[in-house]
Amino acid sequence: MITGKLRAMSALGVLLVAAARTFAQMVPDNVGQTSSNMPVILKNVAFRPELNGQVPLDTAFRDESGKRVQLGQYFHQQKPVLLAFVYYGCPMLCTQLEQGVVGSLRMLSFNPGRDYEVVFVSFDERDTPEMAAAKKNTAMDHFRRKETAAGWHFLTGSKESIAAVTNSANFHFNFDAKNNLFAHASGIMLLTPEGRISRYFYGVEFPGRDLRLGLVDASQGKIGTPVDKMLLFCFQYDPSTARYSATILGIMRVLALMTIAGLLLMIVIYRQRDKRAARRNLSHQGAD
Repeated sequence: MITGKLRAMSALGVLLVAAARTFAQMVPDNVGQTSSNMPVILKNVAFRPELNGQVPLDTAFRDESGKRVQLGQYFHQQKPVLLAFVYYGCPMLCTQLEQGVVGSLRMLSFNPGRDYEVVFVSFDERDTPEMAAAKKNTAMDHFRRKETAAGWHFLTGSKESIAAVTNSANFHFNFDAKNNLFAHASGIMLLTPEGRISRYFYGVEFPGRDLRLGLVDASQGKIGTPVDKMLLFCFQYDPSTARYSATILGIMRVLALMTIAGLLLMIVIYRQRDKRAARRNLSHQGAD
C-alpha cells in the first residue's frame, strides 16, 4: 500500500517537473488545456507573470512566528523583493525551488534584509506558521549567513489572501486530492519597492548573473556597483525566455563609452604633461 502510494507520488513528481519545464519555455497559450496526452491534473496550471503588474500589498498573511502581517510590510524604499510561491508540505518541486533560491542567492554579495527581501508565500491554506518556521530554519542553515535572518519571510494565509496574490502573478495550480499534492509550475519573481513585477525566472535553479542583474534592475539602480549598472547596458532581459542575454548594441555602446573615456583620459594626461613641460621651460629661462 505504502509502496504503491510512493510510486504514484514519484510519477506525479516527474509530471510536475516536466510541466514546470514546459512553462519555463513560455510555450503557446493552449498548452495546459485539455489534450490527449496531458493529465487532467495539469490542466490550466500556469505561471505567466505580467511585467509591471501590481501585487496587492494590503493582503494579510501570517509570518513564520504566527504574527499577522501585510505583504506590503516587506516592501521598503529602494529595496527589491524576491517572491516565490511554494507550499511547505510539498515533497518534491517546492523543496528544490527553495534550495535553488538559497544556493543562487548565496553566490551573491548582496544580503537579504540589507539589499533586498526574500518572501515565500504558501499557496496551501492548510500550511501553518510552524511549518513555515521549519522551512526558514532550513534555509538559514543552508544560506550560512545567520545575520540575514530578518530579510527572509515565510508566509501562510487564507484561501482569499492566497488567491489575491497568486492571481496577480498569473500563477495557477491544481490540487490532486487522491495523492494530496498540488500540480504547479516553478519560478520566482523580482518585484520593485512599489510591488510591481520587474523580472521573473522559471525553473528551480537560477544563474547568479541573472539574479544579480535582476535585483539591480528591480531596485531601479538603487543597489549594485557601477560595474553592475554598466553590465545592464550589455545584457538585456528577454521576457520570452525569462533570461538576460548579451546584446550587440549594448556592447557597442559600452565599448564606445570606454573609447571616449579613454580618449578623454589621454587628452587630460597629455595636457598635464604639456603644462609641466611649460613650467620647466619657464623655470629654466628664469635661471638663465
